[in-house]
Amino acid sequence: MSSSPLPEETQIPAEFALLAFDMEKYSRIPEARMESTRSDVDDIVASMLADCGLPDSQTLPHAYKDGGDGAILLFPPGVLARIIDPLLGRLSAALRRYDQQRLASSPLVRLRVAVHVGPVTGPELRSGNALVDVSRLLDSQAVRQALQSAADMGGFLAGVLSETAYQRCVHGGYTPELAPLHFAQATARVSDKPDYQALCHLHVPGMPGTAITPYLGEQLGPSSSGAGSSAEPGPSGAAASASQWGGIQFHAPLYGATVGGHIERVRNTYPHR
Repeated sequence: MSSSPLPEETQIPAEFALLAFDMEKYSRIPEARMESTRSDVDDIVASMLADCGLPDSQTLPHAYKDGGDGAILLFPPGVLARIIDPLLGRLSAALRRYDQQRLASSPLVRLRVAVHVGPVTGPELRSGNALVDVSRLLDSQAVRQALQSAADMGGFLAGVLSETAYQRCVHGGYTPELAPLHFAQATARVSDKPDYQALCHLHVPGMPGTAITPYLGEQLGPSSSGAGSSAEPGPSGAAASASQWGGIQFHAPLYGATVGGHIERVRNTYPHR
């Protein structure tokens, strides 16, 4: 006796690694410069994807979702770790080079980047909670505050990882240059979505998680000390970081894991007040 096929709704859709990016203050760019600036960003992203051995999602069927001021890119789930490390760091460095070479009259470009993994449904891959979740992470106050911390230190990119992506890749040990101390744990919230909140992990290339934490305020996660950040909310701004952590303040970006590791060790030697 042959068994009847399972209903389509009982089959779990295929998983994808999702990378979403959004340009800061895109709407403030003069209309005549919007297209050229966005094309520059697309070229930078495509170049860094190739540099990291990642496929160009624009060549994959239905794997590129343009949003005007950004896009959502879909990849095979096996490359999830590479989207975090080394892509985030290399993309940040490429944006820095772009800023050094741009004309003074050209718009400043900073990016928010979100990384997630989950099932995407439909023949054109345009449905599913994973697409909703990565969009909300990208729009969250937490990653906007992380980008402000990057801007104050001369950086051009802030990344936010979903809890799933973080656990699979960073906690799992698949990001050789990035450890938990390079992330600040937070709760992602969106101002016009009062029912939404999700645990997330913030990363600014060249900065330890503790340097992001003072910017977060109420966006801190429930146990952020385990993700390289403080569990105590601090005042906003770079000056707050200096006052809270013993007066050490940097006026240039920090590169690599070495300085960040030393900062974490020095901070932990201060007596509790």
